[in-house]
Amino acid sequence: MEPTIVAEQQKQQVIHKKRWKASSVIIYIILTAWSLTTIYPLFWIVNNSFKVSRDVMNDSFSIAWNPVWTNYENAFERINIGRSYMNSLIMSFSTVFLVLLLGGLAAYVLSRFQFQGKRTIYSVLYATLLIPAFATVVPVYELLIQTSLVNTYWGLILPQTAGNLTFAILVIAGYMSTIPKELEEAAFMDGCNRWQMFYRIFVPISRPVFASASIFVFLWSYNDLFSALIFVNKENVRPIVALLNEISSQYGTDFGLMATAVSLTVIPVFLVYLMISKYIQKGLTEGAVKG
Repeated sequence: MEPTIVAEQQKQQVIHKKRWKASSVIIYIILTAWSLTTIYPLFWIVNNSFKVSRDVMNDSFSIAWNPVWTNYENAFERINIGRSYMNSLIMSFSTVFLVLLLGGLAAYVLSRFQFQGKRTIYSVLYATLLIPAFATVVPVYELLIQTSLVNTYWGLILPQTAGNLTFAILVIAGYMSTIPKELEEAAFMDGCNRWQMFYRIFVPISRPVFASASIFVFLWSYNDLFSALIFVNKENVRPIVALLNEISSQYGTDFGLMATAVSLTVIPVFLVYLMISKYIQKGLTEGAVKG
């Protein structure tokens, strides 16, 4: 009797393994197909950036076995994309720094202090998320004119900081509220004041959420074409997304140059994401240990 039972169990295990392998193959096929739909457009753009416009029009799907660098030379010499690169990075990183600084402080207060009107503040913060950016364009533009900030770095940094601050406060506050109170009490016993507790305890533990918020804020700031077109019209402070818009209107028939400009625009986004995604994984592990 026992050999029969053992044989039946082994048979069931074999069937289960076959089903698991079949389901795994299907999952891998679906994930591979989804990855190709995401990766191939980027490959197509980069590949065509190494072709002259005529070759792009004739056969845009062929691989550039004999790459030409003329498009990249024109991008830096004719349209001065390097300057726009610098402008975008200065404004985006400045926005990220201000949002994390101000948002982190506000989130610390909202998540760790009990005071009258706290629920009202949360309600106001959530309500501001419903206000479309287009509704604030006119008052913001008038304010920038009065303060002489139009066509300056601060003319884009400050509105972008204000626009992203609510999101950062709510996300960071939600994470900080999960930190055990015992850790805070132990820090008080060790002689930490509120400021020391914030930058020595809460900031290190909250690195995962700071990193996550910084990715979103950087992407929103870097890709903010709407604000760039309205608040900036001088070349020396024009971000790269505004330059890309100008290239599409002036050099729309030069498909090789267009592909090059798009490729160069995407590179910083990928680099920042790759660097911070590794930091998120590290921060999640450290946060779990310390928490």
